[in-house]
Amino acid sequence: MNTTTKAMNVIPEANDVKTGVKNISEITKGLSVALADTYRLVFKTHAYHWNVEGPMFFSIHHLTEEQYQDMFEAADVIAERIRALGQLTPMRLDDIIAASCVKDPTDAPSAQHMVDDLAQDHAAVAKRLHGLIKTADEGNDPVTADLITARSSFHETAAWMLRATAK
Repeated sequence: MNTTTKAMNVIPEANDVKTGVKNISEITKGLSVALADTYRLVFKTHAYHWNVEGPMFFSIHHLTEEQYQDMFEAADVIAERIRALGQLTPMRLDDIIAASCVKDPTDAPSAQHMVDDLAQDHAAVAKRLHGLIKTADEGNDPVTADLITARSSFHETAAWMLRATAK
């Protein structure tokens, strides 16, 4: 087998990382849930962005664009934190869907329902992230705690902006 072929046959695997972080398994499980919630909410926000109509179209279209762009970048940062802790990220969409608290709409919703629905999703994700912050703190992982604190702040702000828009 030549060097190129050998290099292309490397299968990703978990690694033992010794940076003083405790409970890596529990922390990366929480990060995987955060990744799942982020990824599902990116798609849902993007779908609402594409389909919103009505007098508030431009405002909602613009707000959701800002939000899904932020979350798309955040998904990569969260996944890279999982890898930095030596673990593998979820690799199946089914696993992302199963782990997320974000659910798909059953019918095409009105602009009002879209905004209300996204506000509720952001609040639910922020609440779940609060538990991960505690887990990271208990595991001596200030990097994850800091990352997830910033993500929780984003979701709390997004929920507030959407609630304010929905009035």
